[in-house]
Amino acid sequence: MTTLRENEYQLLRALADTEDAILVADLAASLSLDQSLIMAAGTTLLEADLAEMQEQSYEELRLDSDWRKLAEPELPERLIVIGLSKAGGSATIKELPGHTGLEQKIVGQSLRFLTGKGWAQKSGPSLDLTDAGRAALQQRSADEQLIDFLKGVKSATDAELAEEGIDWQGALKLLQGRKNLVRTKERTLRSLRVTPAGREAAKNAVVRQEVNQLTSDMLADGSWRDVDFRPYDMGAETEPVHPGKEHPFRRVLEQTRRVFLEMGFSEIVSPFVESSFWDFDALFQPQDHPARDMQDTFYVNRPDHCALPDEAVLEAVRRTHEDGGDTGSIGWRYRWNQELAAKPVLRTHTTACTIRALAEDPNPPRKVFSVGKVFRRETVDYKHLPVFYQVDGIIIDEEASFASLLGTLEAFYRKMGFDKFQFRPAFFPYTEPSVEIFVYMEEKKDWVEMGGAGVFRPEVTETFGCKVPVLAWGLGLERLAMFRYGLKDIRQIYISDLTWLKEAKLCR
Repeated sequence: MTTLRENEYQLLRALADTEDAILVADLAASLSLDQSLIMAAGTTLLEADLAEMQEQSYEELRLDSDWRKLAEPELPERLIVIGLSKAGGSATIKELPGHTGLEQKIVGQSLRFLTGKGWAQKSGPSLDLTDAGRAALQQRSADEQLIDFLKGVKSATDAELAEEGIDWQGALKLLQGRKNLVRTKERTLRSLRVTPAGREAAKNAVVRQEVNQLTSDMLADGSWRDVDFRPYDMGAETEPVHPGKEHPFRRVLEQTRRVFLEMGFSEIVSPFVESSFWDFDALFQPQDHPARDMQDTFYVNRPDHCALPDEAVLEAVRRTHEDGGDTGSIGWRYRWNQELAAKPVLRTHTTACTIRALAEDPNPPRKVFSVGKVFRRETVDYKHLPVFYQVDGIIIDEEASFASLLGTLEAFYRKMGFDKFQFRPAFFPYTEPSVEIFVYMEEKKDWVEMGGAGVFRPEVTETFGCKVPVLAWGLGLERLAMFRYGLKDIRQIYISDLTWLKEAKLCR
């Protein structure tokens, strides 16, 4: 004779009434129980070999956050085909905005999708409509059919799309390279089926009452001996709960601070608008270096100049740039311009903060770090942004060495949860030797640069009266967050994607 709790008995009886497997969702509806209770009872039946579970994976597809901007009223390549048709089948690329209403930039970005579908072909400066393009005027491509269907529903499974005659796999291939248009998510469908042993047990099972708490009445009449007290099932499936929480990237920033504080560092800050002196010149970066060009750096018009340190510091930096000063170097061999050093910039790295700290107190031993925004004229892509966060740090110590620098960086990344990284030789104007840190990104199957590090050159440290080794680094934190949360695109950190914000785990 089998003894079961009430939910287990109800579930077993429901399963025993049919030969077929029943979906967990259908069982929950018919028994008026939450799916988590069905799964908890089902687990007990599975362990007793009274039932068996079947799982089926499927794809769920839905329109992503930016679909209206990308595909309303139509995909750009369809508007181009319509425009080419109105123009007699051919038009120059520069003429297409007038025929389509699209911006020139959007036309250019859409050409690979247009030619990939075979709807048009380039002929010198012109774009000519093909036979396939003329046929497309009368019929929708697979990706368009998918988008049209998803516009009318919240989401759809791969099976539902197949029933509608939509080639969803072909559609996803056509949509490759288009971000934030269609989102796919793998889900699992679970069903339960009674076993022969379970069918037999359903005939003579004994139901034992299960209660949540012990009452005074139970103690008085002794009925507590005949009931089971419901245990807490920490592994039971429940409805998802999305509590209020910090933004995932904010947690990365705070953990970064905590890691360096735990390693004995002190935190420092500096302004976003910085003088070229502290951003470049104090770091022995020559005034004709490409990084100081307008196409790489954001210069500030107001104010049009920054306050500079006292004359003694300026003179030491000038001499170091021109002939090496007292550092033993020959310098860069040019005439240093104080006016260029006073130009304001949006700081290009938080090393501007750590070099300020070095100048204020060059005496060992000292360990400081800074976490903050930096600004560069970067081309935006899946791993680059024009505004991003860095953590910079320096160690001033008589016993500091290149090996201790690598050990510090390794300790940081291990504390942040990473173990697959490597150091590669690099060049920076202000450190020697220098390395770049790379972490392996599984989603991209690629090593991604995280930042640079090295030992400050004497031209940097001795100018400010520091005679001992100084270890320095600057590490990007958005890319670190990409690894932490499995993001394929750095821009997702700053997009208000509520689904991702809800589902991002509190602990990783």
